[in-house]
This record gives sequence, structure tokens and C-alpha cells, in this order.
Amino acid sequence: MREPTFLVLTALAGGPQHGYAVIEDIAGMTGGRVRLRAGTLYAALDRLRAEGLIEVDREEIVQSRLRRYYRLTGAGEQSLTAETARLRTQATIAERRLRARRIQLGGATT
Repeated sequence: MREPTFLVLTALAGGPQHGYAVIEDIAGMTGGRVRLRAGTLYAALDRLRAEGLIEVDREEIVQSRLRRYYRLTGAGEQSLTAETARLRTQATIAERRLRARRIQLGGATT
């Protein structure tokens, strides 16, 4: 799973959000490292809807503009859960190797 997909699903795991809120949530989660552009986000939302990972929760009109809220589906939750486990496993391997490297180099471990 690509990082933007992971981040969008993670944002929606907290509850339904509209597009701009997703962009802001992702920026907050990543400390500003990732700032999705609107075009990138809406293309991702369309793709995730087509894949059945998210769905429209509701729509409302705000200042004469349509605001669409999205939510995670059961399939989206399963996909995010699997990806989270995969990333956790990879991080554990990296940490283990870094600790071993420090021991081999005579450094302290944490």
C-alpha cells in the first residue's frame, strides 16, 4: 500500500471526514511532512471508493458548494489493519537489526 493511501485510510479510521479535513488530518499526523494536493486526494478518494475501501457517508451544501463526507468500510478497515501489521513487522525487523549493529559496533542499545 502506498503511503498516501495508508494515510487517507488512517484519517478516515477516526470517523467520517470531508476532503479538506482529510488533507488537514494527514498534515497533522505527519507533522506537515505530507500535504496532499486536492487533485491527488480526490483521485485517491475516487479510487478507494471504486475498490470498496471507503464510501460516502453523507453530503451537505456549505456556502453553495457540495461537501462530501467519506467513511471507512469494513473492507477498508481490514485493509488498514493488515497494512498496519505489515508496517509494524517491518519496523520491528529494522529495530532489531539496528540494535544488533550497535552491539557489533560496541555502541549502547536502547
